[in-house]
This record gives sequence, C-alpha cells and structure tokens, in this order.
Amino acid sequence: VLESGLMVGVSADRFAPEETVSRAMVAAVLYRLSGSQEDRFPTFLDVPGDAWYRKAVGWASANGVVSGYENGCFGPNDPVTREQLAAILYRYAQYRGLDVSQTGSIGGFADNSSVSGYARTAMAWANGAGLISGMGDNTLAPRGQAAVILMGLDKLAGL
Repeated sequence: VLESGLMVGVSADRFAPEETVSRAMVAAVLYRLSGSQEDRFPTFLDVPGDAWYRKAVGWASANGVVSGYENGCFGPNDPVTREQLAAILYRYAQYRGLDVSQTGSIGGFADNSSVSGYARTAMAWANGAGLISGMGDNTLAPRGQAAVILMGLDKLAGL
C-alpha cells in the first residue's frame, strides 16, 4: 500500500500498522485507489475546509461510497468498525462496477447477530470475496489489518 501510494505513513519513517484506522483514512485510500482528482466539498458538519481528508470525503460522499451519521456528521476521526468497512468497500465495489453478487454465509459465525441490518449484505459480500473472514474464536473479523483488506479489494478490482 505504501509503494502504490494508497496509504502514507504517519511520519517520514513510520507507518504505524497497529494504529486504529479512521473513517477519513478509508475514504482517502479509496479516493487514491480510484485515481480521482475531483474536488467536491462534503456537506458534513464536522469536515472542515482545510482538512487533509476533505477532498476524499467529498468525493466518497458524492459517489455514494460513504455516508454520515444521522446527526449530519461524518465522524472522520472515528475508528472504522468492521461493518462500516464492509459497507464502504461494498459501495466502492458497486461504484467501480464490480460484481458484488458473490456472497458468503455469515450465519454460522458466533457474532453474526451483532452485525447491523444495514451492513448484513455488505458483510456477506466481504466474506464471500475473502476480505473478511472468521477468527479462531468463530467470530467475524477483518482479514488482517485494513491495509491487507484494501489491497485485497485492489486485486478484486483488477488494478
């Protein structure tokens, strides 16, 4: 992800792979992956005009890849949850015109009932696509770090 320019480090010599991935970071990676240079200002109350992620969130929102919370905020610094990540990646795959019909079955996972209704289809797709699989305790979990998941999406997209 570093070599492809999808992600950047937290400093000139530090990547910080164990740090939490925020919603803004995911939007920025997908913005870069899309090759977009669009400059659309997001309408979220908590995305300032001078934020490093403003273009990415604006692009992702305008193209239906991300959505905000009911209070009109995006939550750019909020940690992205597994179901938010699945939903964002599902919408990005649709945006890119990828086949999202292949799904897995999440019903057998011990924590499947905790997946919100809005994310169930996306989580089943992410499981079927091999992006999110089960952990040793039979719970759904991202396959490795977000960087690995995003590179898996990159391969699915044939980029």
